[in-house]
Amino acid sequence: MAELKLVVFDVDGTLIDSLAHIKRAMTSAFDACGHLPPDGAAVRSIIGLSLPEAMARLDPSLNDAELRAVVEAYKDSFNRSATADVQREAPMFAGARAALERLNAHDALLLGVATGKSRRGLVRMMGVHALEGMFVTTQVADDHPSKPHPSMLEQCLYDTGVKAKNAIIIGDTSFDMEMGRNAGFGTIGVRWGYHPDEILAPHSDVMIDDFAALDRVVADLLEART
Repeated sequence: MAELKLVVFDVDGTLIDSLAHIKRAMTSAFDACGHLPPDGAAVRSIIGLSLPEAMARLDPSLNDAELRAVVEAYKDSFNRSATADVQREAPMFAGARAALERLNAHDALLLGVATGKSRRGLVRMMGVHALEGMFVTTQVADDHPSKPHPSMLEQCLYDTGVKAKNAIIIGDTSFDMEMGRNAGFGTIGVRWGYHPDEILAPHSDVMIDDFAALDRVVADLLEART
């Protein structure tokens, strides 16, 4: 029997193009709490981090109470969005669903998620895009330190029984890649996300331009690591 392999995906910027949705929720949250909203470039740079870490980077002047208030306002704005708005502002990237379905067709290959989203946010996004049942392990910011701490990926290994040498993380930010390195995973960086090559590539074993390349790169990287 073949050893089990594990491929873990980041969500925002990797599977789902949620930048517009996140920007709108950020603007709403900072406005609601009486603070100057961050610009788009700043928001783009923190996507993938857990909310408290992200908010603190966006506005280091926030005290603890203000930070908690902005985080809660963001969650409220994000989760109150109409399903039609989420589908329009946070679509899946081209080829993402087909790639997931192809990988899922391999009996010895398990799929997981490691995201800076809350559990509620992930469940909402998976429901909007009909991704329920696609992943055997889903790790969220509610239960772990922020990326790049390896806790999320360590839990993925525990849940599946897969060894780190047989595991890969796929993501669009240096936070994802550093988390992967910290957990002993192989790392695949995607060029369609939110961190540019000069930030992402130094932490990635392999970089890919589209989902069509994913199957071959996953197979080659797993083989090279065994």
